[in-house]
Amino acid sequence: MSYTNKQVTDALKLVKFPGSDKDIISLDMVRNMKIEGKKIGFDLVFQKSDDPNIIPLKKACVTNILRFVDKDAEIKGNIKVKAVHIVEAPSVLPNVTNIIAVASGKGGVGKSTISSNLAVALAKAGKKVGLIDADIYGPSVPKMFGSEGASPKLTQIDGKDRIEPHERYGVKMLSIGFFVDPAQATVWRGPMASNALKQMIEEGNWGELDFVLIDLPPGTSDIHLTLVQTVPVTGAIVVSTPQDVALADAVKGINMFEGPGVNVPILGLVENMAWFTPAELPNNKYYIFGKDGCKKLAEEKGVNLLGQIPIVQSIREGGDNGAPAALNEDSVTGMAFADLASKLMAAVEDRNKNQDPTAKVEMTR
Repeated sequence: MSYTNKQVTDALKLVKFPGSDKDIISLDMVRNMKIEGKKIGFDLVFQKSDDPNIIPLKKACVTNILRFVDKDAEIKGNIKVKAVHIVEAPSVLPNVTNIIAVASGKGGVGKSTISSNLAVALAKAGKKVGLIDADIYGPSVPKMFGSEGASPKLTQIDGKDRIEPHERYGVKMLSIGFFVDPAQATVWRGPMASNALKQMIEEGNWGELDFVLIDLPPGTSDIHLTLVQTVPVTGAIVVSTPQDVALADAVKGINMFEGPGVNVPILGLVENMAWFTPAELPNNKYYIFGKDGCKKLAEEKGVNLLGQIPIVQSIREGGDNGAPAALNEDSVTGMAFADLASKLMAAVEDRNKNQDPTAKVEMTR
């Protein structure tokens, strides 16, 4: 079965340019249409490359074709955005395949513990991994990796200063904790914190990496907006405990990433402190913070539950001693983090196969 140009054109005539009563066909925005069997592709042409309507119009095109032509039409990923006047900006992290934001709605849910152990588990799975500690007000990564005394050096590349990330356990990392006195409170306004994040991203000598994990501060703030404006984020992981008060804030985090103008896919939820199992009673589970809260939220939101991590003394000890629990692949916690890494890799592969690449957010006045 093959579709006709008229079928596709009629569907696209229903897509109006925002703020106008004209459709994208009459505005000559649809060009070079190709139809091969169920596969439909075309160029969507804008006047400028940073038009804020690019993402919503692409989504509207896909929606209308699936609704008015055929729900099984192969359109996703086949719309190429082109601009009449394109100004190429220098690429940020050009050799990094996937940029993953690790977020939480509230503090105290173990987000940095998840980030650190997940980074180690990905490295042990053979991936090239970077970790950026963007939790400006409470940088925990140096302590969790036993690297509090590290002092990253500058190197000259093509006449520009670059920061050499510190590396341990197969993970390249930068943290604001490397550049401030750990005994002093970090009192920064939003722009200062945002600039620190941009420097670690843009000026780090990251090289070729499969994954960069970015451990964000809790909540929703300038740091989150700076991230999505600086780099195209592949997807976000939201960490929460199973209790209702944490889940309510996790929903805010999900809504922020999925909201209009940001459009960062949620790769899944991680339920931390899912249950407690004492060493002397290895078959017992005590649901201190409630049972399956993230699992239920994932089902409600239609996103993946990437993992449920129990409260285990060795996780806390590993974080305090600078040896993440994920290093011991044969332990219960090591296997839990290895499974989390495996599910994340599968979620990223599925996301990259079935969704368009994420675009940097362009803020307009």
